[in-house]
Amino acid sequence: MATAQGVKMLMLVNDEPSQQRLVSAIAGRDGWRTIFAGDTETALAMLGTQDGMALDAVILDSWGPESEIELFVREFRVARPALPILLMTAGMTAEALAAMRAGASDIFHKPATPGRLIAALDALIDKKRMRGELRPLFEKFSAELDFDEMIGVSTGYRSALAIAAKAARARVPLLIAGETGSGRLQLAKAIHASSPRARNAFVVVDCAEIEPGLIGSCLFGHERGAFAGAFDRSEGKFSAADGGTLYIDHVELLPDDLQRSVYEAIETGRFSRLGAQQISEVDTRIIAAGNVDLAAASAAGRFREDLYFKLATVQLSIPPLREREGDIASLSRHFLGRFAELPSMPSLGLGDDALRLLRAYHWPGNVRQLQGVLFRAAVTCTSDAITLADLPNVQAATIVAPVSDDIRNEPTDGIGVTLYECDGNLRPLSEIEADVIRLAIGHYRGRMSEVARRLGIGRSTLYRKLADLGIDTAA
Repeated sequence: MATAQGVKMLMLVNDEPSQQRLVSAIAGRDGWRTIFAGDTETALAMLGTQDGMALDAVILDSWGPESEIELFVREFRVARPALPILLMTAGMTAEALAAMRAGASDIFHKPATPGRLIAALDALIDKKRMRGELRPLFEKFSAELDFDEMIGVSTGYRSALAIAAKAARARVPLLIAGETGSGRLQLAKAIHASSPRARNAFVVVDCAEIEPGLIGSCLFGHERGAFAGAFDRSEGKFSAADGGTLYIDHVELLPDDLQRSVYEAIETGRFSRLGAQQISEVDTRIIAAGNVDLAAASAAGRFREDLYFKLATVQLSIPPLREREGDIASLSRHFLGRFAELPSMPSLGLGDDALRLLRAYHWPGNVRQLQGVLFRAAVTCTSDAITLADLPNVQAATIVAPVSDDIRNEPTDGIGVTLYECDGNLRPLSEIEADVIRLAIGHYRGRMSEVARRLGIGRSTLYRKLADLGIDTAA
């Protein structure tokens, strides 16, 4: 709840004056008033004060032993069950995971840059956001994967990978289209890792996380004194990516006045920093991405036509997860395997009913949402496998066709491999074989050579089966 005057109230649990000043300044720009608690004991005591009663969110950036942090969050939850708690941490530590199990709302990885922190706070108090395991995770799990390790055997996804693999060794710009959470950044990283530029920098600019007036400075840099607040010289992301790759996400949000500058920088490799007299030259490859139809935006005059055609020299589209139902079992196994590598996280399986539920859900947040749902479920799971009980909000939002008790009790040969149709008859052998191959690809995280070896077939035979079974026609 915000105060009567509309000011949002934030408590920062941290005893470092420099961090208090930083968070307070960033939050203040977005209408937050910040109060401070030097330790968890003080924070609990402040909940009964006038300011404490008006709190909208808490940032916990004061770390002690795992048991102390977990106890604090549990006590906080008893006192204020609905108050969002954001953990500010250096990574997915055992302490952070313990706090998540105790009821913390989300995790924020340091450092606290303005755009990211404001976005995290806004997400905490967004009343329209889903709850429980469906609540989005602010932080994304990223992995450096090559093309063989990317999970997915659906035709549309493999087609996108095939285009990306061919384009990786080129110098031309590339445009990736796909809904939010579909894996645009992951694919861009794979393209860079497979390119001749792999040893040089991969630099990310997300236009959705930067104030429109600062995007130009972020991309091209500025000289000291170029504008109010420019206390130091900045080289900019084009220069930082010299010899490497610059990934521009949500490129559709580039302000009109910057679109021509970006076009000229790509076309000539030359640009000027804000406030600079000299020209800078770079050899930077651009990969742009967005979740809108740039061709339509260009035709409607909302995006420069010349910049669109320059970016779309090579273009590909990542299909949404709702069109990749056959990949959900493989992706789920992959994510659960990655979670098991985190401190104090167990190795978990996925029950058949839970998998069936995940396949029935419509996944508006795509692969990223699936990952977040499984992570939140895994954090709180008390058995050796995720079941329907761990996915109450997914279950509430999904209609799943009933399964008879006879069929439910029939044995299966692995998660995602069902032997029987809903009428009790055996499924066709080709469908079972396709499920087994999908299962193997997920289990071995897309390493196709390992998949072929474990299935006892050659790699060429594996790809032939993918094509014959309709799993993949592009690879």
